[in-house]
Amino acid sequence: MSSITDTAPVPATRTAGGAPRARQRERGGLVLTVLAWLVGVVFVLPVLWMLLTSLHSEPDAATNPPSLAAPLTLQGYRDFFGSSTGASPWPPLANSLSASLVSTALVLLLAIPAAYALSIRPVRKWTDVLFFFLSTKMLPVVAGLLPIYLFAQRASLLDNIWLLIIFYTSMNLPIAVWMMRSFLAEVPVEMLEAAAMDGAGLPRTLRAVVAPVVMPGIAATSLICFIFSWNELLFARVLTGTVAQTAPVYLTGFVTSQGLFLAKVCAAAVVVSLPVLVAGFAAQDRLVQGLSLGAVK
Repeated sequence: MSSITDTAPVPATRTAGGAPRARQRERGGLVLTVLAWLVGVVFVLPVLWMLLTSLHSEPDAATNPPSLAAPLTLQGYRDFFGSSTGASPWPPLANSLSASLVSTALVLLLAIPAAYALSIRPVRKWTDVLFFFLSTKMLPVVAGLLPIYLFAQRASLLDNIWLLIIFYTSMNLPIAVWMMRSFLAEVPVEMLEAAAMDGAGLPRTLRAVVAPVVMPGIAATSLICFIFSWNELLFARVLTGTVAQTAPVYLTGFVTSQGLFLAKVCAAAVVVSLPVLVAGFAAQDRLVQGLSLGAVK
């Protein structure tokens, strides 16, 4: 005879093993929280180490292993703002700020209408257009260095801040179009139809209807383009000299063959990183909203 075993249904508040589901969720959340903190510490630790090294003297910064208990000093920052390299840091900082801000504004002026045409009012073969934008980022940056240099030389644009602005605009435009398209795809069609019934043209629709909805996406795109422009080094190193020198290029001037430059380099890196850190901290809410705007359908 076959025995019949009665199997009671598993309560919704417990797992198949009998453990409370709420407690299991709490453990899973705790593990994810600890993991997130570990990842955050891994990313923040180099920045904190750079800050600590910038507050040490050159002999203490050059010790191996480094000493955490070494006395703190502001000599590295005095050397940076005291123009120990023979040039003032303010013109390179101003060049980086102007090139980054102007190029970011130009990118937004060009990317938003293009993304509008590729998402809300899609053109024919819009996927091919997006692939073309993406394909421009597949070429290694150094491969285009010589042609751009020869063009700038023939056009008398070497050591000119406007050349960097044009280059940064073209460099960030494909990324901005891709990002803004995903953000604009979330705009309700009903809002656009209502604006069209009210007689609003394209400029007014973009300004009064689309822009407020995708403002987090615009903030995220602006911040990313600003960071890419501010941190660019290779082309700024080759295409500029003294007049249009940017902050990253000026920072490399502290690396000398004489040695004992680590503290000054770290101090310069902290100062050069401050605008990006301040902008990211001020726009962190918008950045998170923008990056998650097109993630969930």
